[in-house]
Amino acid sequence: MTHSIHHITANSGNLDRTLDFYGRVLGRRLVKKTVNFEAPSAYHLYFGDETGSPGSILTFFVWDDTAPGRLGIGETQDVGLAAPRQSLGFWMHRFIQNGVSFSPFEKRFGETILPFRDPDGLRLALVGVDGLENQLGYEGKDVPAEHAVRGVHNVTLLIDRSGPTADILTALLGYRRVAVDGYVERYVASGGAGIIDLRAAGDFLPARAGAGSVDHIAFRARDIAELRTLTHELVARGVEVTEEKDRTYFKSVYFRTPGGVLFEIATDGPGFLVDEDAARLGTDLKLPAALEPQRWLIESALPQAASLLPV
Repeated sequence: MTHSIHHITANSGNLDRTLDFYGRVLGRRLVKKTVNFEAPSAYHLYFGDETGSPGSILTFFVWDDTAPGRLGIGETQDVGLAAPRQSLGFWMHRFIQNGVSFSPFEKRFGETILPFRDPDGLRLALVGVDGLENQLGYEGKDVPAEHAVRGVHNVTLLIDRSGPTADILTALLGYRRVAVDGYVERYVASGGAGIIDLRAAGDFLPARAGAGSVDHIAFRARDIAELRTLTHELVARGVEVTEEKDRTYFKSVYFRTPGGVLFEIATDGPGFLVDEDAARLGTDLKLPAALEPQRWLIESALPQAASLLPV
């Protein structure tokens, strides 16, 4: 049983900047606008491909004016996004035009990457992947479909030592170690989807959550039966797992790895079309049933954006 990446959730510090950067600059579609179910004073925005398919999704808890996070042990160091290799030049020029902070091209595991940061300092990279030119991506406002970001390629975890986290990846999530590049070990799910890189940094500063930091990484389960099977396997290994959560668009559980990184297991369904049709994805503020009686209070407390239209 292999569990590739379902989505990545990070923290942002400004609503307008987040909408503009991921919707306009990166050309991702806002497929769902909801709130943090545990803290409904914050938006939870989902960006992905046309329908928000698993593996395409980056999500953000928007905490307006929150302090920046600090990279450290127990956190995601960076997130790689897949794009056609021949499109990296397009993206470099687009970053220049839009004032995006980026670094020169470099090689990691034989792949050409273009490192960059979002407005909150979140470490990202575009990874040039051969063969993607044969499948068009979501066409954003001014990002042609042939150059579109296709989804999550890899994440790099900064941890004290790799062994215990590697054991979770290989024994429970179906990953296998395929390569080492300097201090980084690469683990790949079956079929090559959802790469996890482990960087062991020993006795380094612990991470501090805040704007520009990743909250958690979610892995795919086909359905609720697979989710519960994996939950039982985690518990049997002595891993502390949360109760099952109903996130409306998927069911999930959470647990921390021995390296301190928060993992989620999320079902593929029911998906983002369960409460909006395809043409209107991301248009309306969607709340879980338990929060609907508080809609007026929630809406009045949320920050207002210059535009909250789907992109």
